[in-house]
Amino acid sequence: MDDPTLIILMYFIIPIWFLAGIVDWFCHRRSNISGTSGAKESFIHLLMFAEVGIPLFMVLIFEVNSLIIAISIVLFFVHEATAMWDVSYAVTKRRVGPIEQHVHSFLEMIPLLALVLVVGRHWPHFTALFGIGGTPADFALQLKEDPLPTWYLVTVLLVALALEFVPYLEELMRGLKDKNQANSGKSNGTRGTGDTNVTPVSDAEAEAASPYATSVAGEEDPGVALEELVESRNGGIPITKKR
Repeated sequence: MDDPTLIILMYFIIPIWFLAGIVDWFCHRRSNISGTSGAKESFIHLLMFAEVGIPLFMVLIFEVNSLIIAISIVLFFVHEATAMWDVSYAVTKRRVGPIEQHVHSFLEMIPLLALVLVVGRHWPHFTALFGIGGTPADFALQLKEDPLPTWYLVTVLLVALALEFVPYLEELMRGLKDKNQANSGKSNGTRGTGDTNVTPVSDAEAEAASPYATSVAGEEDPGVALEELVESRNGGIPITKKR
């Protein structure tokens, strides 16, 4: 294994993705995602995991050709659109702090860096997508002739499940549980969380309160204005965050 791009992909890009993913999950938990943006945002997170995980799995298992590159490019742009949807929704519902924002920059750029390295290693198959060069486009799906070490594939799969899929699935289940408790509380004439003194804030008010609505550069910490709005409507009672 003397190809530096392959070494970078296997031992740098993928581990950094795992690390950024689990740090992002901790940020979500700290901001009480289950009681704020809830299961909807957690579903979006699982969707983004699939959008990155599918091309990753294909690159590790199958021969990289025009088909694999085309799928990776399409899913990269889909992932970017989903990431925009995720943040646009999250900032209207919960506090998205500076650490989480910084982690997001990694989660957005890591797939791009991986894609560029894959394209660089298989340039003729990339240019073949546009009818350039002497290599015809190959859209056959076939296993690698020289597969990666089994121990590496098993390790990547297990770590992806343990640090990415399972935590975000737990996040989704926690959001659904909080939603059911809230609905149960409403049916009984009370708020499911027990916060009977909290005045509900509409989506429009929450979005208007977000610094993203007034600060393109994001000078303020997202979510602070929303917290201040809720506190002012509660007569100055500070928000008690769940743990």
